[in-house]
Amino acid sequence: MTSDRSTQPDLDSALTAAVTAIRTRSAIIPRVAVILGSGLGAFATAITDATAIPYTEIPGFARPTVPGHAGRLILGTVHTCPVGVMQGRFHFYEGYDLKQAVFPVRVLWALGASILVVTNAAGGLNPAFRVGDFMLLRDHINLPGLAGHNPLFGPNDDRLGPRFPTIAGAYDLALRQRALALAAEQGTRLHEGIYVMVAGPSFETAAELAMLRQWGADAVGMSTIPEVIAARHMGMRVLGISCITNIASPTHAPTTSHEEVLAATAAAAPHLTRLLRALLAELIDS
Repeated sequence: MTSDRSTQPDLDSALTAAVTAIRTRSAIIPRVAVILGSGLGAFATAITDATAIPYTEIPGFARPTVPGHAGRLILGTVHTCPVGVMQGRFHFYEGYDLKQAVFPVRVLWALGASILVVTNAAGGLNPAFRVGDFMLLRDHINLPGLAGHNPLFGPNDDRLGPRFPTIAGAYDLALRQRALALAAEQGTRLHEGIYVMVAGPSFETAAELAMLRQWGADAVGMSTIPEVIAARHMGMRVLGISCITNIASPTHAPTTSHEEVLAATAAAAPHLTRLLRALLAELIDS
């Protein structure tokens, strides 16, 4: 099976247009791309020499419609590590197809990023988790993907990655080990576990939560996995972090709201900022 290269100029031209527009605003070549999930945009205050570009000014970028997603790409440095930080992402449930949702990851890769740090707000399925804890993604369950929605559907561009990329082991072991050590030094509650993605936007029923927990999932959310797939397709190293914003158990499911999620991420954001600052300070030397 070979790629249909007739569609590739469209992606090529879209990437070129986005990179060109960004380069007119900043000369930073990011080593690390960071995606900030719902309510976690405060990390942007840690960036120095920052240039903020609204998504509306970058060709090919969609517009976030969800509260807690500012919709800006920020280029700058954290310590001496050059970064490209997305304040907000695009979700499948907003009506964007998954190729649109992962386009910013491809742009950050084209700008020079070789590591993706992706964050999200998630419900805690594991009974040991508390609101305000963090979870490193050790593995994931891609329910939309299993149901037929994958950002790699369609013709493959072999210049970006292989037709059939391996997603097993997507979350970099060395990055996870370092994050765990730094969290322990800082006194931050950081678990490891399995993240399951659902399409949303409705929250899960009690029966669905019970099923997901039986399948071995520790946290549930509505994002992240498409971005991870695109990043691994291009050979990027990936670290994923969930902020546990609510207890996703059958007895708590009826009370969950987006306002609850944003309140929890606002309280947890300083701890995430401290952890990411420490991690990025070491990545520049790795």
